Amino acid sequence: MSSVIASTRLSVLDRSRVREGHTAAEALRDTVALAREAERLGYHRFWVAEHHGVPGVAGSAPTVLAAAVAGATRRIRVGTGGVMLPNHRPLVVAEQFGVLESLFPGRIDMGLGRSVGFTDGVRRALGRDKEDAEDFEAQLAELLGWFRGTSPTGVHARPAEGLTVPPFVLAMGEGAAVAARAGLPMVIGDLRDRERMLRGIERYRAGFRPSEWSAEPYVVVSGTIAVADSPEAARRLLLPEAWSMARARTRGSFPPLPPAEEVEGRPMTPKERDLYESGLAGHLAGTEEQVAEALESLIGATDAQEVLVTTSTYDREALLDSYRRLARVTGREPAAVPA
Repeated sequence: MSSVIASTRLSVLDRSRVREGHTAAEALRDTVALAREAERLGYHRFWVAEHHGVPGVAGSAPTVLAAAVAGATRRIRVGTGGVMLPNHRPLVVAEQFGVLESLFPGRIDMGLGRSVGFTDGVRRALGRDKEDAEDFEAQLAELLGWFRGTSPTGVHARPAEGLTVPPFVLAMGEGAAVAARAGLPMVIGDLRDRERMLRGIERYRAGFRPSEWSAEPYVVVSGTIAVADSPEAARRLLLPEAWSMARARTRGSFPPLPPAEEVEGRPMTPKERDLYESGLAGHLAGTEEQVAEALESLIGATDAQEVLVTTSTYDREALLDSYRRLARVTGREPAAVPA
């Protein structure tokens, strides 16, 4: 194992993907179980995501799910990847994270994104539209102000005010510049478009302004990593998500993940087939040796301080095995977790 990999933090983002033949409740419990295993394996943090009205994703309330994860673990940092700030009032977000930090002091992260709903119907249900994403920078400043007691309203966010919950910006496109101006750590993906990712990182570092939250740029690169005992087995882990993503981009909704062995035989339109093949490319997938080499190259190219793994698949045991193998690649040793 290289010193580059050993010195880089490794974390997990789980999106609570629903599997065919299984319920959303099972997906949420799977997320909590994965968090326990991630802690045992020595991962640095465990984040959950926010999606609304999506049949294949159970994680619609990230701060609620983060509370369940934090309650089921002891040491691993817990947070969101992320709360989509344009969907919420900043005061309410501050209150939610204030409660989390009060219950689990020193373990909570506040990952924040600028997306607004997945479809027009979801945006209408939330009372938002696409233009609300343009106000993200102001919403972010307001949110951070609630923790510092600087709101001009005279209102105080309880129990958030005076607490320090590390904020991160999920940065695709304009988000990198927002993170830089605010002086916040940045999470950027995905691994399939390396040139775009590298441009975003360069823009972030060039424009970074030190803040009370972060004195220096902090880069987290995010994407899918699949590790198995053969390249073919690692590729099989990628099939369900690639199929689901292809369907989402042609039909407007993420379906539940199908078993990998069924995917290749399913009918696809030419456009879906192209999207499916594209969805299988660019990830870090292979044996432990192959992934170690690819991971070292990724960290070397980006100079990232942390890698956030976002792998989803149908086969839960294969997914757990992948995370165990990845922990070995990075030299992390399973820790004894107190009962």
